[in-house]
Amino acid sequence: MVERVLILIKLLIPLESATGETRVAATPETIKKFVSLGCDISIEQNAGIRAGFSNEAYRSAGAEIVEQGDVTSWNKADLLICVQAPPPESLSRLKSGAVLMGLLSPYRNKALASSIHSRKLSSIALELLPRISRAQSADALSSQANIAGYKAVLVAAAALDRYFPMLMTAAGTVQPARVVVLGAGVAGLQAVATAKRLGAVVYVSDIRPAVKEQVESLGARFIDPPEIEDKPAEQGGYAKQASEAFLAAQRNQLAEQLSEADVAICTAQVPGKKAPRLISEWMLDGMRPGSVVVDLAVAQGGNCAETQPGKTVNRKGVQLIGASDLPCTVPNHASALYSKNLVALIEPFIKNDQLELNTDDELIAGCLISQNGEILSEDLNNTGDVN
Repeated sequence: MVERVLILIKLLIPLESATGETRVAATPETIKKFVSLGCDISIEQNAGIRAGFSNEAYRSAGAEIVEQGDVTSWNKADLLICVQAPPPESLSRLKSGAVLMGLLSPYRNKALASSIHSRKLSSIALELLPRISRAQSADALSSQANIAGYKAVLVAAAALDRYFPMLMTAAGTVQPARVVVLGAGVAGLQAVATAKRLGAVVYVSDIRPAVKEQVESLGARFIDPPEIEDKPAEQGGYAKQASEAFLAAQRNQLAEQLSEADVAICTAQVPGKKAPRLISEWMLDGMRPGSVVVDLAVAQGGNCAETQPGKTVNRKGVQLIGASDLPCTVPNHASALYSKNLVALIEPFIKNDQLELNTDDELIAGCLISQNGEILSEDLNNTGDVN
């Protein structure tokens, strides 16, 4: 006789409602994993269609397909995993004590704290996951930034008025494009690797001298930071916010590099803070007509002046591309990687068929922003728009 396993965790995956969002928080592959962990899974109809995953594939993996906004499914959910935070009217359907997990943008979502408190929800913001070795497999920011860095170069190459590689033709030699990457984090390093594969000459600017070796290992040339006393470094795996004096010195240094550049890829961001302004109007004035700037930090205020989220601005012949949602343009792989990040984070905390949020564990302590409605982060209580 087979012993019956009691399934206690009711897991809900919603159809993402944010404008332009094409990703989904679970794939048929990770549904199978959640089933093996003892989860009873509901997924809203067509939640994975835009990422290339059919309703039938989810059903075959063990999930129940429910209508979008199905009140019963939301009321019964113990755990809701998402890409972006659902709107307040959707969160109001969750029962008290339910757990919300995803890229919640806690410092830029003014309505989130109110919804969490009123519904007494626990919530985990994956953006705040500590940058430690044990968390690497759950690091959703890195998996999505990797895609953004790759796609940023392809977007730039498509918009540029010249080739990326050096070409020797019967009509003469074409010189390679010159690319400047601002920021050597995950997105920046992937941008470097992709630009090098396309044959460009790549320069990298970063406030942390420690990344020089990584940059040069990819074949790029590192622009040494300005020599001033107030030098930033990094904290918890992220670049620390630099002083205005340092940023001013860096802008002066970058101006010369940008005047010779064909492409600038901007990737510099500080979690929970407004993105540093690295390219000003007068620096753009020095760039040649036909050159391209792709700003991955545009949703956080932008590294480059005059960029706008989701838009391309032609400024005196220089194309400024506000690339705020590049992972959404590669939804199949973006969803596959993101869903694996979620499994990696959740799996160790499912015990006795229940999800136990152990706040003594540094992974949970780092990204748990509320517990049963109590806001744990003072910064979240003071949420404001960084844009």
